[in-house]
Amino acid sequence: MNAKNLKIGYAILRISIAIILLSHSILGMFDGGINDFGNFYLNKNGFAPFGVAIAWIIKLSHIVCAVLLIMNKYIRLAYFATIFVLIMGIIMVHFKEGWFVVGGGRNGMEYNFVLICVLTAIMFLNAALNDTAQKSKTEK
Repeated sequence: MNAKNLKIGYAILRISIAIILLSHSILGMFDGGINDFGNFYLNKNGFAPFGVAIAWIIKLSHIVCAVLLIMNKYIRLAYFATIFVLIMGIIMVHFKEGWFVVGGGRNGMEYNFVLICVLTAIMFLNAALNDTAQKSKTEK
C-alpha cells in the first residue's frame, strides 16, 4: 500500500469516528439525553449529586476528542479520553446487557467494542505515519 492510500484510509477512520462522537454528543445536548443519563442513571447508581455534571463532562469530552480527530492533533489524548469513557460504558451499562446492541439483544457492548478497535487503529496509524514523516525529514 502506498503512503497516499494509507493517509486516505487514516483520514476516513478519523473523520468517521469524529462524526459518530459529534452526532452522539450533540443530539444528547438538544434532546435532554445528557441530563436524563445524569439524573436517571448516574445519580441512581452512586454518583449523586454529580451525575448530570459527569454526563456533561463525558459528552463534552467526546466533542473535544472529535475536534482533535478532525484536526489530526493530540491523537493520543483523544484516544485515551474516549477509550476511558467507552470502557466505563461497557463496565457500567453495556456488559450486563450482553454483546448485541440490536438483533440478538439490546444495548450490548458490540458498538463500544468496534469504536475501541477503530480508535486503537487510528492511534497506531497516527504513530506509524508520524514515524514515516520523521524518517523522511531526516533523510533529506
